[in-house]
Amino acid sequence: MSLMRLLFWLSALAVGYVYIGYPVLLFAWASLRPARTRRKPQAGAALPRMSIIMAVRNEAARLPARIDNLRALDYPADRLEIIVVDDGSTDDTLDVLFQHRDVLHVVASPALGKASALNLGVARATGEVLVFADARQMFSPDALRALIEPLADPSIGGVTGELILDCEAADLPGRRVSPRRGPEEADRRSRGRGPGRRRSERRGSQSSSIGEGVGLYWRYEKQLRRLESTVGSTLGATGAIYALRRSLYQALPADTILDDVLTPMRAVLAGYRIVFNERAVAFDRVAVDARAERRRKIRTLAGNFQILRQEPRLLVPIVNPVWVQYVSHKLGRLFVPYALFVLFASNAALAPGSVFYSTALAAQGIVYLLAAYGAWLDSRRSVPARGAADRWVPVDRLARVALTFMVMNYSAVAGLVSALTRRHVWR
Repeated sequence: MSLMRLLFWLSALAVGYVYIGYPVLLFAWASLRPARTRRKPQAGAALPRMSIIMAVRNEAARLPARIDNLRALDYPADRLEIIVVDDGSTDDTLDVLFQHRDVLHVVASPALGKASALNLGVARATGEVLVFADARQMFSPDALRALIEPLADPSIGGVTGELILDCEAADLPGRRVSPRRGPEEADRRSRGRGPGRRRSERRGSQSSSIGEGVGLYWRYEKQLRRLESTVGSTLGATGAIYALRRSLYQALPADTILDDVLTPMRAVLAGYRIVFNERAVAFDRVAVDARAERRRKIRTLAGNFQILRQEPRLLVPIVNPVWVQYVSHKLGRLFVPYALFVLFASNAALAPGSVFYSTALAAQGIVYLLAAYGAWLDSRRSVPARGAADRWVPVDRLARVALTFMVMNYSAVAGLVSALTRRHVWR
């Protein structure tokens, strides 16, 4: 039984450190020894030339509203270029893009994959600063100005903005965002402008059956990014909105899954910081159900495994300046599901004859039962009417949070399988 106790406590400590201990460590670190900004933007200084780069495939329905959004950004037109790479679309994407050639640089490419499409866009770019964006999300009007402010510090190589999901926007002080200002409005405005419009409209109008859990997780994740930025550098960027110095971009391998992690981490390995600026805002919708969220997380976690192969230097403490953060945040999440399995198995062996271990086993069982109940709610697409979130039954909220937790950990295992078999799709 001594071995079982050792396994129980090691696995419990591992899970506890990843989700609780590491955030506490970051908070103490940020309070005692925050990284300093060496230089702030000077009033009246010339704004750098910026290149917004988007890689798209089969986005004809979303593009008109997205292009309108980019047109409306508060940044001098003579200091901004927008480059859109069409990666072998089979719908009317190219036609839509060519209708906006007055404000876009359009690059037509065969279907090479997103990473190759981004490489083509960067090769075309002339800006000192690259801004990476997607077709689905929308920028706040001042997003570009907020992105460039930290770059006045020469030690900062890139800036990631804040992605606000529709399930959390109403809870943010001073940032009450109605769905009409986010992607759903984009769908409405571009209604009828491309094939597949009706399906997209239905998706945009639905509530999410797991929004409660995903929203909580995403707020937790963004707090980690704020703290990591404060102590040094974030571990990657939000792909929907981030900026990078042109000189730091390295061509991506064609099969890259997480360009928004690999590109910023290469800058970190080169000795620069990637910082988080919550005033650079983009808006998005949460996944409609657990199945959609699972697909997204599997791809993300497969990408985290892939990066270990692409940049093994990240595992070397003297080479990676954010090694502690990387191991605690990125690698820790990948191994939590195995620790959870060991925790449950060792706990089951220890439970007979022990009140403490029996209680611990019961607590684990309750979490898994809640997750199962959350999966049942998800299968029924059980969501409250708009504006009724505060009236949800508390156990339903807990069930959705537990389901999100299980989806994350299932996805880590499935992500490893995906990375080993290289079964990914363009996003």
